[in-house]
Amino acid sequence: MAYTMSPSPPAPVGSQYCVCKVELSICGQNLLDRDVTSKSDPFCVLFMEVNGKWVELDRTETAVNNLNPAFAKKFIIDYHFEEVQKLKFALFDQDKSSTQLYEHDFLGEFSCTLGMIVSSKKITRTLLLGNGKPAGKGMITIAAQELSDNRVITLSMAGRKLDKKDLFGKSDPFLEFYKPGDDGKWMLVHRTEVIKYTLDPVWKPFTVPLVSLCDGDMEKMIKVVCYDYDSDGGHDFIGEFQTSVARLCEAQDASPLELECINPKKQKKKKNYKNSGIIIVKSCKITRDFSFLDYILGGCQLMFTVGIDFTASNGNPQEPSSLHYINPLGTNEYLSAIWAVGQIIQDYDSDKMFPALGFGAQLPPDWKVSHEFAINFNPRNPFCSGVEGIVQAYSACLPHIRFYGPTNFSPIINHVARFAAQATQQETASQYFILLIITDGVISDMDETRHAVVQASKLPMSIIIVGVGNADFAAMEFLDGDSRVLHSHTGEEAVRDIVQFVPFRNFRNVPKETLAKAVLAELPQQVVQYFKHQNLPPINSEPA
Repeated sequence: MAYTMSPSPPAPVGSQYCVCKVELSICGQNLLDRDVTSKSDPFCVLFMEVNGKWVELDRTETAVNNLNPAFAKKFIIDYHFEEVQKLKFALFDQDKSSTQLYEHDFLGEFSCTLGMIVSSKKITRTLLLGNGKPAGKGMITIAAQELSDNRVITLSMAGRKLDKKDLFGKSDPFLEFYKPGDDGKWMLVHRTEVIKYTLDPVWKPFTVPLVSLCDGDMEKMIKVVCYDYDSDGGHDFIGEFQTSVARLCEAQDASPLELECINPKKQKKKKNYKNSGIIIVKSCKITRDFSFLDYILGGCQLMFTVGIDFTASNGNPQEPSSLHYINPLGTNEYLSAIWAVGQIIQDYDSDKMFPALGFGAQLPPDWKVSHEFAINFNPRNPFCSGVEGIVQAYSACLPHIRFYGPTNFSPIINHVARFAAQATQQETASQYFILLIITDGVISDMDETRHAVVQASKLPMSIIIVGVGNADFAAMEFLDGDSRVLHSHTGEEAVRDIVQFVPFRNFRNVPKETLAKAVLAELPQQVVQYFKHQNLPPINSEPA
């Protein structure tokens, strides 16, 4: 996405290793009429590209005599952010009862990636014939929706005057929550902690998915059982009650809900039995636990920037030994990394204009060293059109610069951080920035880089570092805070881990998709983590 510094924040534009189910709804408009005596009877077939071949996944029902069908049957697909999932939607006019597609008249097709659909939420495109020409005025509309109930329930519970079960002391109460299983038996959903030596316990608030507690049905009966804990596992039954989430939701901070805890055996035996204590619902809140896909479907744009290392340690780009040498196949490790990451992320940026920056080179005409220059030599407009534009600008700039040094990361990190900081003024989940740095060696400005990363961890921003060549990348591992929290040289801690480092050498002899999966694996959770921390819901999100 093209972005420039502006005095006022721009208007908003427009998903856990991210695996969710997406439902696609299909409509056709102005389809070709293949039948002589009546209108076409269209159905839609969904294909996915697997190992270079189109494989059929599913089909809709047939819409009889209808050139503008809205199909009731939905397509359901597993969504993987870190993969390019190529889809093809083909429409046919049903002529016979045969399942063989060649027996039916072809009405047109449309191909795209699943990423394109979810980033737009809804797309309408021209249907094409096999020769690439439009299928008359035929159009297809595809709408995406995440198939998940993302509501969570947070309960704050207490007890009062529970039955005393221990001979020499008070009870050690805990609660268990059950829902009815498919087999009709009660299924355990949640167990609270044990509160020792009290008949008036106050349990810590806890949060569970609403689907776990009641299958998302607020009226469904659930059972709550109270026990007295025994270390030998023979917990003593205190009492139980049945209720629904809808009833629990009556509890408010100012007016808690009180429910009697009943022991049925005691109730039968004792005429004057009232209860075995009271369970108090102090508060019950239902909120949404938003996923990465919720943010993308809400219109969040991923803003992609590339930073390329042009230091002398890369070697002369004219020599085959250089990491910047473009081989006869038209590629090198730098280009492979750009393609692997860029082809995924470009689907999530509506205008596909990406800044591409270089560092560590001397630039014409005065040959001063720069650690933050536009590789298209246009500092006012460093944007390249799509991944192809980055590749073209990279190839074009190589003969015109002198590789130099040192390897300073902080200027480029701070460059992107300035735009990410401006995006925070919008106070919406509309933009998240991704900086891909491709480098061959050891960082020269480690203190400044650590400081820049710690500051950037407070912003809607992630940094991906791909190390090319065979250098020692220990410093990069240090920046990637998977195993420990990163500190700046002043001792300040990173708010969250935003750096993902991978050495390219680990991926030289594997399919190119494997690099993208490794590099982008952590990105969805980093996006969600940031917006949750800022308490920002997706744009246009529904209340729980």
